[in-house]
Amino acid sequence: MIINQVMKFKSYLLVAAVAATLASCGGKRGGMPNFGDDEYPVVTVGTSASASEATYPAVIKGVQDVEIRPKVAGFITRVNVREGQSVGAGQVLFVIDNATYQAAVRQAQAAVNTARTQMNTAKMAYDNSQKLHEQSIIGDFELSTAKNSYEVARAAVAQAEAALSSARETLSFCYVKSPASGVVGSLPYKVGAMVSSASNPALTTVSNNSSMEVYFSMTEKDLLAMTKSSGTAQAAISALPTVKLQLADGTIYNHPGKVTKMSGVIDAATGSFQVIAAFSNPDRLLKSGGSGVVIIPTDNAAAIVVPQACVSEIQNKKFIYTVGKDNKVKYTEIKVAPQNDGNNYVVVEGLNIGDRYVTNGITKLTDGMEIKPITPARYQQKIQEQAKAMSAGDIVGAMKK
Repeated sequence: MIINQVMKFKSYLLVAAVAATLASCGGKRGGMPNFGDDEYPVVTVGTSASASEATYPAVIKGVQDVEIRPKVAGFITRVNVREGQSVGAGQVLFVIDNATYQAAVRQAQAAVNTARTQMNTAKMAYDNSQKLHEQSIIGDFELSTAKNSYEVARAAVAQAEAALSSARETLSFCYVKSPASGVVGSLPYKVGAMVSSASNPALTTVSNNSSMEVYFSMTEKDLLAMTKSSGTAQAAISALPTVKLQLADGTIYNHPGKVTKMSGVIDAATGSFQVIAAFSNPDRLLKSGGSGVVIIPTDNAAAIVVPQACVSEIQNKKFIYTVGKDNKVKYTEIKVAPQNDGNNYVVVEGLNIGDRYVTNGITKLTDGMEIKPITPARYQQKIQEQAKAMSAGDIVGAMKK
């Protein structure tokens, strides 16, 4: 009894293998089941939900990446930060040798003191002249001369105070401060290095990485499609779903992002335009200057989806055999979405709802050939029947083909 069961089980396996062989090679001449050379499985085009993803290489940048450069030339006397340190706006990062600038401030202060003394003297002379003029001891000319001398002295004080303010500001430039909160980048200069506003590289970079901007490029064709469907570029941005970011190690960043901006100019050299997506960065995992891949999901509830097995490709063009009302096939070019799941295509042009197309045996077809349509279910049923009816020699022959 056990031997009979084993033999029966082997028989089932053999039939299944033959059925699979016939189904897989249904497109090869001689491999098509012999239940009518003109019988081909045909389906009618409908719609179904389709989900796909578009990927774009991207560069990660801080919302604000500020290059820190000194406004005055001199030797660095102190470095107050370390690489990767978080700093606040106004915090002193570097100190540049300021002895010369401090001397300039003292000199300017002395000039202010001198000017004020001269102004006070001129004021006393003017006040005295006014009293003498009231007593008619001096004339109008002498009074005007005293007044003018006082005004000149006041102007000299204002000029000296302006020079003092400028000297103090120049001195403050020796204390290089962070203009924004963020994280300190690399520190290429050490204490004793001579630096200036023209130094290259900059003293450091402060990156505001509380949130990050991820830059990627889309094609002009994508831009036109988005704009036409949404009306305006801003509406197209708003219509985009939340996006994901694949990091350099292949993992998906655990905070979704949103496309916020796009360039208004297309790069003539590449035919692409720049798009920016914003991602929150509470854990400071994202670093300015890093790389990744932006993933934009696309959901289509009314897509025309066809199996890739029934599509042939010639010179980067894709074709499918459609079936007319007279049951004659037509070699029809179709255009598909660039993204697919590896098993199906989403057809964007060339097929309409209600059209019919052949799903198997397409290599035996020729343009204009008349066929007898059957359903895919009937097609598979006939394959099973054919497999069961074949002799051992037929089975071996079919498996060799």
